[in-house]
Amino acid sequence: MNDADVAKQIQQMVRFIRQEAEEKANEISVSAEEEFNIEKLQLFEAEKKKIRQEYERKEKLVEVRRKIEYSMQLNASRIKVLQAQDDLVNSMKEAAGKELLHISHDQYAYEKLLKELIVQSLLRLKEPAVLLRCREADLYLVQSVLDSAKNEYAEKANVVPPEIVVDYNVYLPPAPTHHHAHGLFCSGGVVLASIDGKIVIENTLDARLDVVFRKKLPEIRRHLFGQVIA
Repeated sequence: MNDADVAKQIQQMVRFIRQEAEEKANEISVSAEEEFNIEKLQLFEAEKKKIRQEYERKEKLVEVRRKIEYSMQLNASRIKVLQAQDDLVNSMKEAAGKELLHISHDQYAYEKLLKELIVQSLLRLKEPAVLLRCREADLYLVQSVLDSAKNEYAEKANVVPPEIVVDYNVYLPPAPTHHHAHGLFCSGGVVLASIDGKIVIENTLDARLDVVFRKKLPEIRRHLFGQVIA
């Protein structure tokens, strides 16, 4: 083999090695680009997922806040409705309380009512001796019915007539006036108690109104507002 052949063979080997190197480099370049694209896609998907999760989190937060705000508005409206209903009911009670003041204006009817209230109180107390309090303005009427009230009680309870001690030192408050509209007042009636004060029967007109009003309140609300809001 002469020098020319050797040189030619060397050139072929160089070309072969160079071609292999270029192919290998090209494979490495393609592989690197593929890996880069895959990693870029993964990063993109991860960032997209992160953004989507953050959006969903904020969306849920907005929904929770919206529900809380709606609930607060609903409760506020409900409270306003209940307050308006209470105001109407209380105004009815106040109107009924004012009507009580007219009862004592009819002396005959009021005298009869006082007797019935005393008898009723005696039947509830069932005591041989009781203390009675009334308004100072009603003292004369109360004294005029005491004997008949004691006898009626004794007949109904089948006992001897009880002793009724009228308290001349402490009277029930007077009827309300324009000058003392917010102070203690009593529209009429009586208060009876055992002598030791352990049992008290408040049979004033105002107390009777309170009892009736509490008892009839659900019925009043149904009549005025339909279904009662609990």
